[in-house]
Amino acid sequence: MNVAASPNDLSEIIEADRNHVWHHLLQHKGLEINDPKIMVEGKGMRLWDATGKEHLDAVSGGVWTVNVGYGRESIANAVRDQLIKLNYFAHSAGSIPGSLFSERLISKMPGMSRVYFTNSGTEANEKAFKMVRQIAHKRFGGKKHKILYRERDYHGSSITAISAGGQQERNAQYGPYTPGFVEVPHCCEYRAQWDVDNYGERAADAIEEVILREGPDTIGALCLEPVTAGGGVITPPEGYWARVQEICKKYDILLHIDEVVCGVGRTGTWFGYQQYGIKPDFVTMAKGVASGYAAIACLVTTEDVFEMFKDDASDPMNFFRDISTFGGCTAGPAAALENMRIIEDEGLLDNTTLMGERLMSNLHGLMEKHRVVGDVRGKGLFCGAELVADRATKEPVAEKLMQAVAADCMAQGVIIGVSNRAVPGLNNVICLSPALISTPDDIDNITDAIDGALTRVFS
Repeated sequence: MNVAASPNDLSEIIEADRNHVWHHLLQHKGLEINDPKIMVEGKGMRLWDATGKEHLDAVSGGVWTVNVGYGRESIANAVRDQLIKLNYFAHSAGSIPGSLFSERLISKMPGMSRVYFTNSGTEANEKAFKMVRQIAHKRFGGKKHKILYRERDYHGSSITAISAGGQQERNAQYGPYTPGFVEVPHCCEYRAQWDVDNYGERAADAIEEVILREGPDTIGALCLEPVTAGGGVITPPEGYWARVQEICKKYDILLHIDEVVCGVGRTGTWFGYQQYGIKPDFVTMAKGVASGYAAIACLVTTEDVFEMFKDDASDPMNFFRDISTFGGCTAGPAAALENMRIIEDEGLLDNTTLMGERLMSNLHGLMEKHRVVGDVRGKGLFCGAELVADRATKEPVAEKLMQAVAADCMAQGVIIGVSNRAVPGLNNVICLSPALISTPDDIDNITDAIDGALTRVFS
């Protein structure tokens, strides 16, 4: 029997959580003596927890998801109306919201043409990997099957997705991994691997060196985030992406852009790759597609990729023999359609650019005031500040101090992110991704909280 909890007494909810819920990304030992955090309500940029405390959310739901903010009744109504009409049918058949959303999404992605629905970013990336492998068998005798991924990038949590992930701590203890995935060097100029003037081009050339080492005839695809997310909010240096595109074309390598974090407005354009003039073959997306109001993720391809799976109808193995059960849910595309309408009608791409500039300016101000801030970087409302014990040596701040900064901000009522269990010794980046609806006051309140936390933790 379902029992409604008293709005003023959530002790039963807290105990039910403590006794039965297995949380993500959390060591539970501490919950034996401390209450789990229970979020109860959200409106705009703000959240209220079970104690009644108000929080300003600077990470859009903790993991860069709630792009248009909390409490959007129009999205909830769109989902409700659709569920009453039709909640689900396997995506071997279409649906009205699926068709309409696909058309609208493709209108924002020149050069792309086909949308494959899945239920998570991990799964969307897995579908791209499967397509690359099937193309290798169909056209190259299985040889051109290897997939390159970049150090410090992240592409999901399944065994194969972490096999394509460049964050050693996320991968640790989950091997053996799926074979055929090969790492290329990161492009973080602050942590430079080469002493050159044209760092972006040099970092891209390092990818070509791996291709030549492995054999171009064995490489099917290159999978990259447009801006590295959990690996340290790493924006690509000047010249990087143009050279990457050139290399992929030179060696007939498909380019897979993982937009799970950067997609749907986060950087100030519909997709992060559009900031850099990239022409991808695959684009994957999830989090901000429906701002967390429904589970939806997509793999989008060019027509050229799509045609490879229908060129011989007489072959029963020729098409993409895959299914995503919850890719047939209609709530996701219904929510995504309304999410896109809100972004357009409220001018949130422009607001993201303006508020992103303010956030970066404020972070540079913190860098001038606090020597512990070694570098700031970002694009749109996706920004980071790397903390170092010594600016000269760039020695990273200890992880426990990063957690202390986050805890201090939380005590002030501001939720920030810090890189965590990703890259050994380099989990030292404050990660900020406030909703696209952010106001100047919101941005200032976020950086004021960080200012106070840095003063107290590092005084």
